[in-house]
Amino acid sequence: MKEYIEANKQRFFDELFSVLRIPSISAKAANKADMRRCAEKLAVLLVEAGADEAQVLSTDGNPVVFGSKIIDPKARTVLVYGHYDVQPPEPLELWRTNPFEPVLGPDPATGAKAIWGRGANDDKGQLFMHIKAFEYLLASGKLKHNVKFLFEGEEEIGSPSLPKWMKENKKMLKADICLVSDTTMISDKVPSINCGMRGLSYLEVKVTGPNKDLHSGHYGGAVANPITTLCEMISSLHDADGRVAVPGFYDKVVELSKKDRAMLARAPFDLKEYKEFLDIEEVKGEKGYTTLERTGIRPCLDVCGIWGGYTGEGAKTVLPSVAHAKISMRLVPNQRSAEITKLFAKHFKKIAPKYVKVEVKECEGGDGFLIPIGSDAYKAASRAMTEVYGIEPVPARGGGSIAVLAEMQKILGIDPLLMGFGLERDTIHSPNESYLLSQFFAGMESIAKFYQYYPSK
Repeated sequence: MKEYIEANKQRFFDELFSVLRIPSISAKAANKADMRRCAEKLAVLLVEAGADEAQVLSTDGNPVVFGSKIIDPKARTVLVYGHYDVQPPEPLELWRTNPFEPVLGPDPATGAKAIWGRGANDDKGQLFMHIKAFEYLLASGKLKHNVKFLFEGEEEIGSPSLPKWMKENKKMLKADICLVSDTTMISDKVPSINCGMRGLSYLEVKVTGPNKDLHSGHYGGAVANPITTLCEMISSLHDADGRVAVPGFYDKVVELSKKDRAMLARAPFDLKEYKEFLDIEEVKGEKGYTTLERTGIRPCLDVCGIWGGYTGEGAKTVLPSVAHAKISMRLVPNQRSAEITKLFAKHFKKIAPKYVKVEVKECEGGDGFLIPIGSDAYKAASRAMTEVYGIEPVPARGGGSIAVLAEMQKILGIDPLLMGFGLERDTIHSPNESYLLSQFFAGMESIAKFYQYYPSK
């Protein structure tokens, strides 16, 4: 495929950049029209790549793109999943370039050439690799599988509409495997394949004290401050060993065997380099586990945002009425998002002192999943990436969540295979998101080779 990439490189950039320029931000109502515009553009690209059909179909939320190419009704079918929605680009002042005007440029740290812009990696750049690998296989007469494409526009907000839509369209989505590129690998020198991801429970809490903001001189020291109280409550959510202190939180967590932990430990990891990359003096987490285990095989709880009172310029001596926080819990397989959400809400209300009132609002969630590393699909992906990278990929457990993939397992009865080509340096949810060209091209090659080694019948 190297020759095909080289011959079509500029066209690939032009097509991808036309998608990256569309601000398909699912979290913002103001970008609703952009969501459909992006979906329609992807449908056009699928048809141009050789799909028999490509439709933009309505859901209860943002539209999905569905395309297909049926080579042989008796052949195996690969369902390619991706998402065209992106994270909000803020804070805009930290971007070196316009987030929705993609450019090719060097990485300031290494000089390696990369695509810069929101969605360059997550997930427009990665789903685009699948369209181009498909195009190459079809053009070269090497496609032996049926291929279906499912691109959604709500992954970044928890895929609220997709499970229902999948249930209503099970027959159309029938496949043998779901191929996904929406994750990272350990490094471009040591590739990896995610064999599992964590689930998610995401909540917003509100702590209310007095019925209005108060003068801090007249009332300070006599009335509880909701911000202080919220901080104290949050502080109590972990014990001295870094474990989540919500009763029942670990009841269904399966402890990995020494053998399984040793297998995952094959992944190369330099703690000194990790700390230098983050500019921190020391790491912190659950006692008894390594950094990689803490982010892969163990659950956790984090505060993603906290606010209240006056935060504008200058001084305002006010004792606030209300304080808020957003709390994220990453869950391992066997933990159920709905159950953990209920446990947390019950506990958080129970620990609230009498001088405040507490509300807990569920925002989004989903379960984690595991896939077998002995399957035909995993072996095909491993062989493909070994040829491209020159080293056998390491099985890894992803710390993030793609909640809809667990739903897909249940609804469609197929396992997801996560061939992700992003790297931590890509800063996918932060300013200056980028995607190394070397990974972009290696991803196309690996995907094309996957079809070569995955049995078609």
